[in-house]
Amino acid sequence: MIAGCRSYTAIAEWVADVPASTALALGIAPDRRPSEAMIRRLLQALDAQLLTTAIAVWLVGRAETSTSRQAIAVDGKTLRGSRTGDSTARHLLAACDQNAGMVLASTDIDSKTNEITRFAPLLDQIGDLRDAVITADAMHCQREHVDYLAERGAHWILTVKGNQPHLHKQLSRLPWRQVPQAARQDDRGHGRREIRTLRIVTVAAGIDFPHAVQALQIRRRRRRLDQPRRFTTQTVYAITDLHVHQAKPAQLAAWIRGHWTIENKIHWVRDVTYAEDRSQIRTGTGPHVMAALRDAAISALRAAGTTNIAAATRHHARDSNRPLTLLGLI
Repeated sequence: MIAGCRSYTAIAEWVADVPASTALALGIAPDRRPSEAMIRRLLQALDAQLLTTAIAVWLVGRAETSTSRQAIAVDGKTLRGSRTGDSTARHLLAACDQNAGMVLASTDIDSKTNEITRFAPLLDQIGDLRDAVITADAMHCQREHVDYLAERGAHWILTVKGNQPHLHKQLSRLPWRQVPQAARQDDRGHGRREIRTLRIVTVAAGIDFPHAVQALQIRRRRRRLDQPRRFTTQTVYAITDLHVHQAKPAQLAAWIRGHWTIENKIHWVRDVTYAEDRSQIRTGTGPHVMAALRDAAISALRAAGTTNIAAATRHHARDSNRPLTLLGLI
């Protein structure tokens, strides 16, 4: 995966081509290299949950320690290529360290369940959540979720939308015009300008949601640079259990924006660099295992300071010993 392999066949070809010294470093006898069929059967039979947990434990030892509070984004992704005529596409829910851009845990969402029921089992894979901040989209704005996070000693910032109509109405009716801006960002890039403003109000006694102490209004105004007078405006509401003294407005704004880390640094890379949505892997635990290996490769490269994953995979593909060096095997 670090060398850019996208399929069982590509992995088998990489194994077949590596020098004998590389094969020996991996514990493979040069004259007994595994075939594509062997690799396929193995990866389709692995326990993906145990694999993901083992990878996460290994990555923790490689990640740089940070003095800042850990922020973890929870988000789901559909593996579109895994759809068949008789079944829907496989769906995975993952937890990603916002700062490091590493996947800490993931779980499969089968046809009998959904993201909501897998939220706690996902985070159960992460050993210590004390004082961490969990960010999630509106689907996970659930009372059971915040009760669970309170038991784990974690904090949270949750988006509120139409799935909580009463709560959304309460938030939208707060006197936001009277609340001063707590943070403002003005960015230009990708041919557009975006102005983001954040307003915060304490709501401990006025919002019908457990543990919520602050309400947030995030307003985004965007325009294309070639259309200076045409702004589009989006207003989003969120709630958090963090008190005023626990996080400054600028930090709250950074965590809210950082939630999209999992989309930009993980999901987008898996789709563009590894062509995940075009993958036809469908059997057994294969889709989840391959996604876990993609996450592991991306995370290992980021731990080494890589910012351009596509360039890094090409670099490691040119010399079979480079991935082994990155992984500390030689």
